[in-house]
Amino acid sequence: MRSKRVSVLTIAKIILVMLLWAACFPLITAGIEYAPHLTFAAGRALLAGLTLTALALVLRRPLPKGAGHWTMVAIVGFGATALGFLGMFHAAEFVSPGIATVIANTQPLLAAMLGSIVLKERLTKLGMTGLILGFVGILSIAAPELVSGGQKTYIVGIAYIMLAALGITVSNVVIKRIAGKIDALMAMGLQMLIGGVPLVLIAWATEDPASIRWSFTFVAVLIALSLFGTALVYWLWFSVLEKAPLNRANAFSFLIPIFGLTIGALFFDETLGWSQLGGIALAILGVSLVTRDGTKSAAVIDG
Repeated sequence: MRSKRVSVLTIAKIILVMLLWAACFPLITAGIEYAPHLTFAAGRALLAGLTLTALALVLRRPLPKGAGHWTMVAIVGFGATALGFLGMFHAAEFVSPGIATVIANTQPLLAAMLGSIVLKERLTKLGMTGLILGFVGILSIAAPELVSGGQKTYIVGIAYIMLAALGITVSNVVIKRIAGKIDALMAMGLQMLIGGVPLVLIAWATEDPASIRWSFTFVAVLIALSLFGTALVYWLWFSVLEKAPLNRANAFSFLIPIFGLTIGALFFDETLGWSQLGGIALAILGVSLVTRDGTKSAAVIDG
């Protein structure tokens, strides 16, 4: 049967999540000027994870119970944090933002396919049309950079982006499985700490963490990225998936490039062409189709 409509409050949380995720890109760009890529990524994961876990302990939130729940938390950490951060931070070396945006936004399509198998969330024709329109919109937004020519090593960059998209896809499906069964603060804090371990080990083996150029700017960027772009975002995302089907919530990720372009226009004097404006319209249309009866699943709790 068709799931209940998602509440206005839940939609507002989703939009806030996508806005904060969009703000991560300029923060990452600013931060990698002061620190090696994976060292920066590991610092982001550990600071966010320690903050959420400490808050959960202070509030006496329960730990995950049983090997099954711990395994799922570990899978989320390996997918969203380890693979996600590894792919995102390294891809910036090889792939232009336009290509990265297009490939990264295949994630809702991948999650829709995986979710139909694992979560029994089936897209209606309207929902599938919305996802396709959203992706076409992203393609239109990125078109100017796509046709301007890529780096010679773009295949490596594409591989990193696909790695990140795959990790985030798997983690989103698992988060949906454990949402409502494990405390949000504890689950997201622990997954970041678990996912941060591989990042620390790889950074230690391949980079020089001592080469960080500490400054007020870098500390401010690291704190903002870790607390708002990671800890707050994942706590909100977990709470969203307690209320909404994954496919509907995930469709809003097509708004991330829109917010990114808006931030660029407001703060970095970037201009929008007709292809970007048309892409924005298509992405918004796609999201609206998916959020309006675009999913068939078990009943959704309105919050």
